[in-house]
Amino acid sequence: MSGLWTTGLHCSPHIESKLPQINAIRTTRETQPMNAIRSAAVAGAFYDSDPTRLAATVDGLLTQHPTSGSRWPKAMISPHAGYIYSGDVAAPLYASLRAGRSTIRRVILLGPSHHVGFEGLALPSADAFVTPLGDIPVDQAALSRIAHLPQVRWLDEANLQEHALEVQLPFLQRSLDNFTLVPLVVGRTRPEEVSEVLQLLWGGPETGIVVSSDLSHFQDYQTAITRDLATSQRICALTSDLTSEDACGAHPINGLLHFARSQNLSIEQVDVKNSGDTAGARDKVVGYGAYRMMDDGRLTTHERQQLLTMARNSIDAHFNGIKGRIKLHSEMQSERVSESRLSEMGASFVTLNIDHQLRGCIGSLQASKTLSVDVTHNAVSAAFHDPRFPSLIRDEWRHTELHISVLTKLFPLNVDGRQSLINCLTPRVDGVIIGESGRRATYLPSVWQQLPDPARFVPQLRRKAGLPPDGWSEQTRVFLYQTEEFC
Repeated sequence: MSGLWTTGLHCSPHIESKLPQINAIRTTRETQPMNAIRSAAVAGAFYDSDPTRLAATVDGLLTQHPTSGSRWPKAMISPHAGYIYSGDVAAPLYASLRAGRSTIRRVILLGPSHHVGFEGLALPSADAFVTPLGDIPVDQAALSRIAHLPQVRWLDEANLQEHALEVQLPFLQRSLDNFTLVPLVVGRTRPEEVSEVLQLLWGGPETGIVVSSDLSHFQDYQTAITRDLATSQRICALTSDLTSEDACGAHPINGLLHFARSQNLSIEQVDVKNSGDTAGARDKVVGYGAYRMMDDGRLTTHERQQLLTMARNSIDAHFNGIKGRIKLHSEMQSERVSESRLSEMGASFVTLNIDHQLRGCIGSLQASKTLSVDVTHNAVSAAFHDPRFPSLIRDEWRHTELHISVLTKLFPLNVDGRQSLINCLTPRVDGVIIGESGRRATYLPSVWQQLPDPARFVPQLRRKAGLPPDGWSEQTRVFLYQTEEFC
């Protein structure tokens, strides 16, 4: 691996104007030349091509950074140089990701283009990306979800030789169990364009986000330290105006920061070094930064328990003839509800089951109350005001399971037909709203347990809305959301 320094390891994409430019970009997958498999392009250069040695190298880096706790990053910014240069900077990120190894089933991977100049985000036509450690299937449903966006296009030329994405893959393979990949090479884009893609793909705890980027290029050691420190401060402040002089992955980083700011998320620095600290000389160095976003919006165990207690107590209070609002107020005073989450605006559904059969389900699709108030109101409504069922009685209540679903914000999905919608959906993850001709209905993500096939899920949802199951019109509107569910 002695030739790592001279194999394009520190290719500097802040010479964007010198890259081969592609203006007439293909927009349909069928015309793409890439084979079904995207083979490893930099194995043996940026990392070892032998699978046994590669696994040992990555595992060795990961074990140097032991972590504890059950939380893992939702999003990360990781360097992409050869492993002898930046592997130790990336390793603590992936070590912390291991806490979610059995939960994360999909990784959205974004990185800059070092070989082709273009505008927008490039999708590959490959069905899988290959490293010496094995094949990683590409998530075709996720690609279909974003392919309609004007800033997204199929462009295999951007993926064939690109190392920015590939270098992350062995780390992902040794950190996670089974997962699919959504590989996106990012050309010249505005932050809001990348943010829009992230919104459609963000998902819940089953989805991880990785942005691949180095920091400054070819500065002397001290200049790089100063510059990279300033860049890190801007990243942690969610300042989405980085240039390619600051970071080769400025475009995807800016998009992530733009999205994080819109969602009130935060990002933390894990490590910053440069090649002069690792395996390189100090006259012309490349900077490496590791950053992670832990704030994925999930409730703490205590907050979940508070909501479940409030929901149950509100139903008990109704049986006892006590107004739920008064009961809620006294509980909020005694329990000292967390100001951070439960007293914020939130939307929820409360579902009641008896012997695994639905007994009531009422909820809110958009936030109009604080989350704690919304849950207690929906609990009472599910028990006593669901028009599909008679009011719950005390004998039933003893045997009733109560489930709470906390919703993310709704976001529109622009699709041109029923089959297009079917292709875009992610089972067990997406909650779906369909509206047409004044009618509207939703299925929570939990409904995928009964209808795991999108080809059945969509017609049944249309039927629930009182619409022809196989129909579609120009007036059809679709919104997606995700939920955090607990009982």
